[in-house]
Amino acid sequence: MVRNVAGVLPELEDEDFYLLSGVEQGMRFSEWVQREKLSEFATLTDEEVDYRLERCLKRGLIEKKTIQYEGYTLQFEGYDALALRALVEQDTISEFGSPLGVGKESDVYEVRSYKPHALKYHREGYTNFREVHKERDYTSDRDHVSWLYTARKAAEREYDILESLYPDVSVPQPIGQNRHAIVMERMDGVELSQTKLEDEQVIGVLDLLVSEIACAYDHGYVHADMSEYNVFVDEGGVTIFDWPQAIPTDHENATEFLRRDLTNAIGYFRRKYPQHIPDDLEAEPVAAAIERGSFESVMAVLD
Repeated sequence: MVRNVAGVLPELEDEDFYLLSGVEQGMRFSEWVQREKLSEFATLTDEEVDYRLERCLKRGLIEKKTIQYEGYTLQFEGYDALALRALVEQDTISEFGSPLGVGKESDVYEVRSYKPHALKYHREGYTNFREVHKERDYTSDRDHVSWLYTARKAAEREYDILESLYPDVSVPQPIGQNRHAIVMERMDGVELSQTKLEDEQVIGVLDLLVSEIACAYDHGYVHADMSEYNVFVDEGGVTIFDWPQAIPTDHENATEFLRRDLTNAIGYFRRKYPQHIPDDLEAEPVAAAIERGSFESVMAVLD
């Protein structure tokens, strides 16, 4: 887990952010930014750059190397600080809270503005950006890709998809986005993987989930990473989250991913509630009904 930098923000001065922004700008061309270029990128004097480098190094916002040349790169904490400051200046958030979830490709925190929200930092590519670059459409057209670019593009993509789907599809309401960070509606309820449904609720909740998958398809997207860990359940229904890897329905692999999403969803319910899921309920006819625009319910598919 990347260290929370919210407590460091009040210690930083405008010139510290100029320096961080300068390193960010230089990283468009190279993972490590040469020291002699920082004055130009950060619009600071050489003396000011030296002072700000020391302050940012001390706080773990940047990293230094001296092999071949003296160079600097942002740590995720430095990138977090840049995004967080921008969101505060935009009045998107005013308070920073406790962690809500930590994953391989994101960290989520509670934040507030006029009401509680969730702040999601995308972490794609930080330790394995070559694999992410190879697998994700939003980086596949670039030869030079850094973790910084990969994480920012993932956030931009997810935010755009949420804006396209909300409110017709039950997804978190998007509130704001900067760099690799998204502010969205904080979801109530419990992750599907942690939910214990009553017997009479099982088919109903599966129906709600598949209906949202169908609605997203009607709006032009396939989630492409559906699992019990990407769904929240509450009294109002289900909410599907984590959309950065979603693909448009005209994508060449959309049919394959739709069937995989449905296989994962139906398979989870069958494993956890085997006595309530008919043996002949399969992903293929459900997917076909969704593609035709005729899906009504999972049980209707069996008729």
